[in-house]
Amino acid sequence: MVFYFTSNVVSPSVTLFMGADKHENEDLIKWGWPEDVWFHVDKVSSAHVYLRLAPGQTIDDIPNSVLDDACQLVKANSIMGNKMNDIDIVYTMWSNLKKTPSMEVGQVAFHRDKDVRKVKVAKRSNEIVNRLQKTKKEAFPDLRQERENRDRSEREDKKKLLREKKEKEKEEEKRKKEEQELRSYATLMRTENMSTNYDGNDSDEFM
Repeated sequence: MVFYFTSNVVSPSVTLFMGADKHENEDLIKWGWPEDVWFHVDKVSSAHVYLRLAPGQTIDDIPNSVLDDACQLVKANSIMGNKMNDIDIVYTMWSNLKKTPSMEVGQVAFHRDKDVRKVKVAKRSNEIVNRLQKTKKEAFPDLRQERENRDRSEREDKKKLLREKKEKEKEEEKRKKEEQELRSYATLMRTENMSTNYDGNDSDEFM
């Protein structure tokens, strides 16, 4: 089961989601998207909260208000973290999550520590948490199928762009060839005109 929450502090609104337990967290780790941003309470057990970026967005584009929502949600879903003040929330792109066979279910590390960011959360905001809880929905998505559909769509888009690029290159080549032919024709016409205007009489005598 996956829980979905709507963050309506921006327009259009964005969706935050998390697994119901460590087993769902494992599936989210395995079938995450390159556009997903992962949130967790630093050094304390907590839910794995995700934010899926829109196409073209980067982790730097996350609005502060959405960042606050994600941090409050992950803090509220940590037994220890929910009771603590001044805690750190870490977040990074899904692609930076590292999973090895020796790790426990739901446990992750990072490929590059320098790509992990931290946000200090002073205390729980009941206003934010209650607003998000009112939007909570439960679902049983086929995470593998969703990822495969996403990858298929990406491949099709890349093929389309490649076809369009080749068509433009072909049109450009045709245009250059036509220009070259026109220049050659113009040169030929000038040469013919010069030949026609010459009568072959070199005499300086006039009658």
